[in-house]
Amino acid sequence: MTGSSTSPPQTVLCSPDISTLDQNTSASIATIHPDIIETHILTRVDGPTLASASCASTHLYALASQESLWTNICHSAWPSTKSPRLRHVISNFPNGSSSFFSDAFPLAMEPASFGNSSENSNLPPELISAVDIFYKKELIFSKVVETETVTAWFKCSPFRVDLLDPKEAIPTHIPHPETDDTCRHLVEDIELSWIVIDPIGKRAMNLSSQKPVTVQRHWLSGGVQVKFSSVVGGGGSGAATELVQCEVVVTCEGSARGEMQVREVCLQVENMDGVYLNGRDSLVILKRGLEGKRGKGKKRGEGRKKEFVEFQERKRERKENKMRREGTLDMLCVAFGVLAFASSGLFLLLR
Repeated sequence: MTGSSTSPPQTVLCSPDISTLDQNTSASIATIHPDIIETHILTRVDGPTLASASCASTHLYALASQESLWTNICHSAWPSTKSPRLRHVISNFPNGSSSFFSDAFPLAMEPASFGNSSENSNLPPELISAVDIFYKKELIFSKVVETETVTAWFKCSPFRVDLLDPKEAIPTHIPHPETDDTCRHLVEDIELSWIVIDPIGKRAMNLSSQKPVTVQRHWLSGGVQVKFSSVVGGGGSGAATELVQCEVVVTCEGSARGEMQVREVCLQVENMDGVYLNGRDSLVILKRGLEGKRGKGKKRGEGRKKEFVEFQERKRERKENKMRREGTLDMLCVAFGVLAFASSGLFLLLR
């Protein structure tokens, strides 16, 4: 895809040429032995806090730039990044684990723009999905899946990434909810991260809302469907792909022990007409998101839930407008048929 307005990935760390907020504070920090700061302080903070600390002074910036710190943070936030394949891919990012974290932690805000969104050139030949599911902060599922994107079958078929085989079931310690009321706690207790990685372009993007946007229990089987979502700009003002939803569905069923089993974890891309996109169209949109700007990572779950509600509203409006247009066309067809019938009758009477 030529004509990309993509900017190089920005690391979460501040520039080393920063001016300290307070010289006395900077001097007091400098008096602490670096090993104490690096071993006993910086190893206990999360990614956003470490990034903020690196902006305080050039001394902290140097300490917070250690690759081992960011590697441990990525492993803690996303256990799937411990796989040898991902460790190798992340090591090739411009600033290693810190670049990966700055891509994967915040919301994707503004997709990159291209002169022609239908172009096929420079699309990623492979996508890697790194998925982690937590229940009450405990890891219950983690997997890395590689998806080849160059085959004709992938480009023409509906885009769908499945993590489990049809007969595969992952046991969990989540109690099976007996009623709709008891399954509502899952909205707060379950978290999911689905990071899509372009190993060639060295970019990553988290497609999950972190918290579920909906939790539904089947009235007959008792199975529970937990949905996560992110809305990405697809381009084309007024088109069905102006906004698309990256939808992650986790399907769980009860077991004989009264606990739930994970039976399905899948990703699809849906436009505003409710149509799931094929592989090529989905890949174009995902590439735009991967190369787009990122947010600050604040209130990620709330932001994605708001995007989901707005997307559903846009879908409803488009459906209503379509039904109105079809109703108008039906009325015109009926009127034309009545007029034609009346004209034929009048013609026969006047003969």
